[in-house]
Amino acid sequence: MSIIVDHLTKTFGAHQAVDDVSFDVPGNKLFCVVGPSGCGKSTLLRLIAGLEVPDRGRITLDGENVAGDGLSVPPEARRVGVVFQSYALWPHLTVVQNVAFPYEAQGFSRQDAYRRAADHLSTVALQDYATRRPEALSGGQRQRVALARCLAGEARTILMDEPLANLDPHLRAEMETELRAFHDRSGVTTLFITHDQREAMALADVMAVMDKGRILQIGPPQEIYARPANANVARFIGRGTLIEAIVEDGQARICGQSVPVNGSADGTRTVFIRPAHIQIDNSGWPCAVTSVHYRGSHWEATVQGDGIAAEISIDLPQPVRIGENIQLSFAGGWVLPG
Repeated sequence: MSIIVDHLTKTFGAHQAVDDVSFDVPGNKLFCVVGPSGCGKSTLLRLIAGLEVPDRGRITLDGENVAGDGLSVPPEARRVGVVFQSYALWPHLTVVQNVAFPYEAQGFSRQDAYRRAADHLSTVALQDYATRRPEALSGGQRQRVALARCLAGEARTILMDEPLANLDPHLRAEMETELRAFHDRSGVTTLFITHDQREAMALADVMAVMDKGRILQIGPPQEIYARPANANVARFIGRGTLIEAIVEDGQARICGQSVPVNGSADGTRTVFIRPAHIQIDNSGWPCAVTSVHYRGSHWEATVQGDGIAAEISIDLPQPVRIGENIQLSFAGGWVLPG
């Protein structure tokens, strides 16, 4: 089931939560929308689910218009499943009873509903937990029960609203793998909302960066990371430094060095440099360490020196101290469009 959003707008009072948003998600793709809190991600999901009505624009699911031009198909008729942070499982029902409930609500016999529920529990690898109640499950297992229940509702589109936000870091990493496997096995189209850029890049086939109600850039995670469309995307996705420089014939003049760059035309441009393109060089640009944090496999640091007003983010294989003088060379960068 494909998702097409066309010039979607939603306003609450004076606040434009979703501002003229358009995108197209092909069937069976995992599409992540990432952005800071309050950027409009959850409102966008609620509009697609039918829990909110747009002021303007259209929504099409699997070729059928479900919202726009005075039309608003109710949520239960859209064949979408929604997974929230809270999972919303019935605590007094067992796992299989939770998953079978949508079938029983449609009039299936209990035996038939349980048989169908067992198939979905197998999809999320919980067939051995069918008789347990939610209180006896881990957070990740509860999440999978919620996914199985979506499938039991015959959902062909799964909408996930920050589903991993309440999990600890180790379980979150495990659930990223499980969610990706669930998506691939089930054959559904998934819209995944998150504020965590690393989560989005780990999961997405296609990713959208959203801010202040608008989509700033859409593309594969690798493309957005390597070639951000503007300064806001560059600042939000990963770490790096924006530097004003003169660009000519694929070379930028930065701190007295000629640095190979990709993108845009010649002239005074904004160059974005990732930490991976900066290294210690005894004959390089002199600077002083302004902050340092140990990250296990490396040290994240910022430095400052003459000729550049901004602090520069770098990764180092060895420890450094605040105030220590080092020298750096630049191996590459991306020139922001425009």
